[in-house]
Amino acid sequence: MMQSALVLAQQSSNTAGELIFSVIYLGLVILVIAGFWKTFAKAGEPGWAAIIPIFNTYIMLKIAGRAWWWLVLLIIPIVSLVVWIVASVDIAKSFGKGTGFGIGLALLPFIFYPILGFGDAQYQGPVSR
Repeated sequence: MMQSALVLAQQSSNTAGELIFSVIYLGLVILVIAGFWKTFAKAGEPGWAAIIPIFNTYIMLKIAGRAWWWLVLLIIPIVSLVVWIVASVDIAKSFGKGTGFGIGLALLPFIFYPILGFGDAQYQGPVSR
């Protein structure tokens, strides 16, 4: 009897921990989506595009001034990492930010996209055309 109570207590604490983790994770996902949405809207693109897989990447490449076929490069391992960083730097420069901010967009999007979307940065047009 005592053993089953201990197992039940461990299960309920695991469930509470999982619930807390899930709420934090969901909050981060919503924050990133909101950051993408606002960034897209600032660039004159539809904000809802932020929630459509693959299409949102196409819009990001468009904001960066890169051709649509860069989507194909994102499928190739290792190349995709380089392409993602280059596109992120181009997005940062399109909003008047520097290379460091672009690397932040690539590596820590849950921090830098909300800063870009909700901050005072203005879209200046694609820089890589």
